This record gives sequence, C-alpha cells and structure tokens, in this order.
Amino acid sequence: MRNHPYKFSFWVAAGFGSGWLPKAPGTWGSLAALIPLYMIAGDGSLAWFSFALFFTVIGCFICAVVLPQLTNHDPGWIVIDEWAGLGWCVALNSLFIDHLLLLLLLSFLSFRLFDIWKPWPISWVEKQGPDWWSIMADDLVAGMVGSGLLFMIVAFI
Repeated sequence: MRNHPYKFSFWVAAGFGSGWLPKAPGTWGSLAALIPLYMIAGDGSLAWFSFALFFTVIGCFICAVVLPQLTNHDPGWIVIDEWAGLGWCVALNSLFIDHLLLLLLLSFLSFRLFDIWKPWPISWVEKQGPDWWSIMADDLVAGMVGSGLLFMIVAFI
C-alpha cells in the first residue's frame, strides 16, 4: 500500500492510521476520534455538530474513492465511519449532558455498544445502498441510537 496512488485516501479512511492498529480496529478508531472531540470541547455543541457533519461528508467521499481499489467491500481497517458515528453521538448527547468527561465516556460506550451489537435498524441500514454508503450509514445510525439510549436514561434519572 506504500506506493498506492491513493495512499492519503487510505490513511484518512483508516481514521488517520488508527484503523491499522492490531485487533478491534473500530474501537481504536473510536478512541482516536475522542482526541479531536476533546480538543474542540471548548467550542461547544456547534463544534461537535460541525465535526460530525465534516466526517460524514469526508467519510462518504473517502469510502467512495478507496473501496473500488479493494476486493473487500467492508474492510475492518476503514474506521472513518467510526469518527462520524461517534461525532454524531457526542454532538447529540452534548445537548443534555454537560460534564465533558462523562459526555465523552458515555458517548463512546453507547456508540460502541450499538456499533458492535447492530440491532435493527442498524443491521438493516448497513445492507442498503452502495458499499461506500453502507459502511458509513450503520455507524451514523449507531451514533444516533446510542444517543437516544442515553437520552432515555438521563430522562429517567
């Protein structure tokens, strides 16, 4: 892959290299996404929504560029979708969780729970549309469902 003409695209698709770490690339990708999410915390919810939107658009584009170069249509090392999905989870949760570390921890845990478990509608969404979209869509929905779960828990507490 070193001499690949789309090397930069592969690096971005791998969550800036985090997807190439051994074992559990989705978890590594999500953990790596927490770093910039923490760094932009001072700018509040708008920054997190901008982050989520940016990585959704970039993720769709990058997946559309990288996937035709591969034989596997959903390689585990592509984790830019985790960046987008976790971004949506944090952004939505920031509307009702004020404590930064609690926000990031609970968002990470709820996002990973639904990203790994993939109950309906997540399991359905990941089978819809072209490969570049299905890679992104299940994580976007996992972030939103994870946020919905946290909202219900916080509402009942």
